[in-house]
Amino acid sequence: MASVLFSPLSIKKIILKNRIVISPMCQYSAIDGFANDWHLVHLGSRATGGSALIIQEATAVSPEGRISPEDLGLWKDEQIEKLQTINKFIISQNAVPGIQIAHAGRKASVSAPWDGNKKLDVAQGGWQTVAPSAVPYHENEPFLPEALDKIGIQKVISDFKATTKRAVTAGYQVLEIHGAHGYLLHQFMSPLTNLRTDEYGGSFENRIRLTLEIVDAVQIEWPADLPLFIRISATDWAEGGWNLEESVKLSAILKSKGVDVVDVSSGGLVSHQKIVIGPGYQVPFAERIKKEAGVLTGAVGLITKAAQAEAILADGRADLILLARESLRDPNLALHFASELNSDIHWPKQYERAKI
Repeated sequence: MASVLFSPLSIKKIILKNRIVISPMCQYSAIDGFANDWHLVHLGSRATGGSALIIQEATAVSPEGRISPEDLGLWKDEQIEKLQTINKFIISQNAVPGIQIAHAGRKASVSAPWDGNKKLDVAQGGWQTVAPSAVPYHENEPFLPEALDKIGIQKVISDFKATTKRAVTAGYQVLEIHGAHGYLLHQFMSPLTNLRTDEYGGSFENRIRLTLEIVDAVQIEWPADLPLFIRISATDWAEGGWNLEESVKLSAILKSKGVDVVDVSSGGLVSHQKIVIGPGYQVPFAERIKKEAGVLTGAVGLITKAAQAEAILADGRADLILLARESLRDPNLALHFASELNSDIHWPKQYERAKI
């Protein structure tokens, strides 16, 4: 029986050669938002490794939207050139280049993980963070995020739109909006972090308003024949927070607004979350959203084996498999998974002598 994992998937005018997607993974290796040869090798090696779609790490729509000072950005035209080079290489390997555009909100202005993931003040190279409400991620943080006013919200929307225009110029073929992991859009969605009393707070409809406005804004610039993804956290794993029922409802709305794929993760909003982790622990979220919202979904989270990924797709629980840490351990995982599933896929001609 032919492998589902190595079957193609058409989304609008893009044909993915298989269902393996390299998930966006921050590299904390940029200077002033600019990509460099580390990003070329990191992303390019996963394209040569056989994966169909390579999604670039969370790329900030503004300097204050970065998680760390070392994050990639696409808030100015000068940042486009190196990204064009990377994308041309990915395409040359019969893979699709994607980008995740993001704003970290209150979780911004921290040091890289290997420097302690510490909140940085201005003297340390950090900046004033923003959020829906002035609620910090950790109680002992040195300063509070600033609650966005209406002008600030409009700037965020404009920044997502402008970054999308640059993404088109840079040659990306998939755009993903980051609405997960406790970053700005997720902060607006959850009642744990959104304490507003205006039209952006309170009810479900108000809390998702910014996300929907950003979806509308990016579609002005993003070609209608190219796929649009969004990553969401299906649950906050915390009492009183954003939940799976709301995620299903949001996903149905997003589909009606032209979003093609919901990339389903979870958590990341609050430090007191209680996540129950195990192999494929987030797959049930993708399955329920797929079945109840009727939208294509991507499954993520401790998916590490070829047979495991194949079963998720064969059982109709998701449409794509997104791999993060496992692809850090093995850039060629698609080639290896194909061998395990007895699927004969194309290898780069430079590597063919190692195929057997």
